Amino acid sequence: MSTQHTYRVIVRGTWDGLTEQGRAALLADADRHGLAAARFTEEGSLAYDSALRHFTYRFVVVSDAADGEEMAGAIAEDRAERALAALGHGWRDLRSSATDMDTMKVNDRRRRSSRG
Repeated sequence: MSTQHTYRVIVRGTWDGLTEQGRAALLADADRHGLAAARFTEEGSLAYDSALRHFTYRFVVVSDAADGEEMAGAIAEDRAERALAALGHGWRDLRSSATDMDTMKVNDRRRRSSRG
């Protein structure tokens, strides 16, 4: 049995070929999809602004540690493609960056500042 790691993955892309109806739908929801509302979730959290040029999806992906960040990115990109297709909006140039949360070093500022 292999070890599972949790990855936080950001998938970035560019809107492409948006119809007027698609643009109107995205703009109507733009306030709910700002960066401040973005969260890392398994189903993904879509963020974009009213310029409708680029977007990001944030995902939590749990996969085999042996497969690494590259596989986590591929899984997240697949999830983003399926979500975008379900919304009916065009996109292009998906790329991802992943962080392995199980190997990430966390600096505790409180502990460091208490040392004096």
